[in-house]
Amino acid sequence: MVLPPATLGMLGGGQLGRFFVGAAHEMGYSVWVLDPDPHSPAARIADRHLLAAYDDYAALDELARGCVAVSTEFENVPAGTLDYLDKFVIVRPSAKAVSVCQNRIAEKTFLRDHGLPHADFAAVHGEHDLRDAGDALFPGILKVARFGYDGKGQAVVSSREQAIAAYQQFRGEICVLERKLDLDCEVSAVLARDDEGNVRSFPIAENSHRKGILDVSLVPARASCELHAEAAHLAARIAEGLDYVGTLAVEFFVVRSRLVINEMAPRPHNSGHYTIDACLTSQYEQQVRTLCGLPLGDARAHSAAAMVNLLGDLWYEASATGHRYREPDWASLHAFPSLKLHLYGKHHARPGRKMGHFTVLDNDPLRARELALAARTAIGIVDAA
Repeated sequence: MVLPPATLGMLGGGQLGRFFVGAAHEMGYSVWVLDPDPHSPAARIADRHLLAAYDDYAALDELARGCVAVSTEFENVPAGTLDYLDKFVIVRPSAKAVSVCQNRIAEKTFLRDHGLPHADFAAVHGEHDLRDAGDALFPGILKVARFGYDGKGQAVVSSREQAIAAYQQFRGEICVLERKLDLDCEVSAVLARDDEGNVRSFPIAENSHRKGILDVSLVPARASCELHAEAAHLAARIAEGLDYVGTLAVEFFVVRSRLVINEMAPRPHNSGHYTIDACLTSQYEQQVRTLCGLPLGDARAHSAAAMVNLLGDLWYEASATGHRYREPDWASLHAFPSLKLHLYGKHHARPGRKMGHFTVLDNDPLRARELALAARTAIGIVDAA
């Protein structure tokens, strides 16, 4: 068990890392952040910022000398980096678990091999794989196997010819072709698992997206008790199969009232931001607890919640000469007494970049959603959720 005032390490300096630093500080720990961005939001509040690439072994050695345990805030840290640090310090989640989650082919193969529900797929290493793909995979979605997120690196394809054309646009990247499903909605499960296999699951979130990026999360999801239980059960099966230690998120498609696993994230998740304000223990505190070998916290929600993402588009308004940069009208959000605003302190706003979020709390989830959508409109997000 790692106790305060020990120093913890965080690979990655985005908003997820920033919330980890805040949770760790409140629990009495110091945190070093390793991130190549000089304006890293997490590094701004960390005790030390190692400004280096994730494969800079001199920096990794320094991190290992100064920290007792290390975690990560995103899945694209090289697995070799986690393997290297594991020789010197506690590393959670493991390189093996992260390597499965950071490659869509490995991820889909893991789901198939463990008998978990997933969309039909085919690995695409070249155009010949698309020519040989079964007809049942069309219409489909072609996705790059690595580094695709928030709708980037993917294309909806209705035919084999469209798939080949999209693959050429991806310039030969290894891809996966998935059958396109007719969705009822999308939900996500976030859990924490400790090194003894104990699991605490947060309430299931219902998610809607805008331009491929999460827009609104509603908790609890509008679904049957059976679906809530099944989502938590499937997420726990994934964590067990990965021998996972840490905070894990699993995204699901709901298809004709049945769950199909979309993907998993070996870290806290955007759809779990609501846990900061609505749960007895946040997903970030659970990340600290699992890293340090502490007992898991109580993951129950004390309120229903609706979370809205704030993207960089909000910082620009149309003008006669194009788009003018300006600070959003935060007073319009503070007018909602049950709204909690979180801004990430990023150096520059750009369209599509996650700059912050807000969460509205209420006893009634539909009332929380209604208020959140009203606040969303008040701040200037006017298109339908």
